[in-house]
Amino acid sequence: MPMRSILSALLAVGLFAQPANAEPNLEKGFDGALRGCEQWLLDPASWADGLGPFIAAVGLGNQMALVERVDEANLPPPPMRKAMHYWRINSTPVAGYVLVVSDRLPMCHITGGGGADLQPSVETVLSSPAFGQRWEQQQARSASDIITTTFRNRLDPALSIVISRASGPAQRLDRVQLIATATYQLGK
Repeated sequence: MPMRSILSALLAVGLFAQPANAEPNLEKGFDGALRGCEQWLLDPASWADGLGPFIAAVGLGNQMALVERVDEANLPPPPMRKAMHYWRINSTPVAGYVLVVSDRLPMCHITGGGGADLQPSVETVLSSPAFGQRWEQQQARSASDIITTTFRNRLDPALSIVISRASGPAQRLDRVQLIATATYQLGK
């Protein structure tokens, strides 16, 4: 078989091995943001005496960076805006996530957006076995082109997260595509 045919066959196999909309870096970024949220709320010792253990636990390396501020659209609701820290997660050159955490309130807030369609990647993460091992779906509702789902953490039921995202691909490219807010209920 000529080398040109072999290369063409390998290229074709590589192109069809993943769905056209698969964005592994977008999936990795969202999964990392979720892990960061869980780590911040469930293991404060990972950041209380320095951020090294927290960053290592999230597992995104230099894809995630602490920044001084983020746009208003990335902030949690006003009552949750106390002692915030902002993490930018660059998943592609044109899209990514922001993780906002507080060192005084038991909450974290994730937003996602940019010039790439996040919906397929978000749904891939939410339907993954790893996510299902950590989170149990409580309820879901949809309105217009948005699905909002509440999940409870399986390790610690005092932690819950509400995730709102587009109900289908390519629906929300002109605005924030993902909003997730997690809270930890003290005393549970």
